[in-house]
Amino acid sequence: MKTTTIVEIEKISPKRTILIEGLPGLGLVGKIASEYLVKQLNARKVAELYSPHFAYYVLVDGEGTLRLLRMEFYYWNGSEDNKNDLILLTGDCQAQTVEGQYEVADTIVDYARKKNVSLIITLGGYQKEVKDKPQVYASATSREILEKALKLGAKSSPSGSPIIGAAGMLVGLAKFKEIDALCLLAETYGHRPDPKAAKSLLNLLSEMLHLSIDLSDLEREISRYEEIEKRMMRIQEQRRILERRRQKTEEEEKISYIG
Repeated sequence: MKTTTIVEIEKISPKRTILIEGLPGLGLVGKIASEYLVKQLNARKVAELYSPHFAYYVLVDGEGTLRLLRMEFYYWNGSEDNKNDLILLTGDCQAQTVEGQYEVADTIVDYARKKNVSLIITLGGYQKEVKDKPQVYASATSREILEKALKLGAKSSPSGSPIIGAAGMLVGLAKFKEIDALCLLAETYGHRPDPKAAKSLLNLLSEMLHLSIDLSDLEREISRYEEIEKRMMRIQEQRRILERRRQKTEEEEKISYIG
């Protein structure tokens, strides 16, 4: 394989579509959100993307079967309350080089054009100290699209802040292909999978796209991670207490020896 390739599993011909991208990145925020949408909407896989710019290893499933790293396109053909079909993009990884990011993003945007995509929405994490509910930051190719996100509670992304990887590249290249694009980034510490940040993105998307999504499974995952963090904090505190005791004991031994 010398170039990025999309293998279509099912030919689809939607009339009006929105493509939502959520790939691995900071806190896996975009990936968690996109995969949750795939599950909740019961979207079906219609295509796979392979690229020589992905990492050079294969994955092994539970049955011992090998496969290359890939991205996956899922399709949901809307509902009575929703005028747009959705193409959901998720995957194992992103391209590892600058050239690869451009090539993969360009291939995705070309696929989007062929499927009558009128808007590309990219999802990801914004590394920042989080206070209570993670805030969502938005940027777009037009003020009109940006205003829609801002009216739903998003904040405008700080001027000059770079958006690295697919979340930024797809928005940038979409403009050259005359496709509107919106980037939504949720606050995250970024050091572990962050379902709470993904929930902020899903709440905003639900309102913007009039989607009915049950978030109860995600909320259980949030509770699980919060409990893990509490246990980790207790362990760290116990270590600090033991370290202080050790230092105190050493100091007392020194004083006794000198006396």
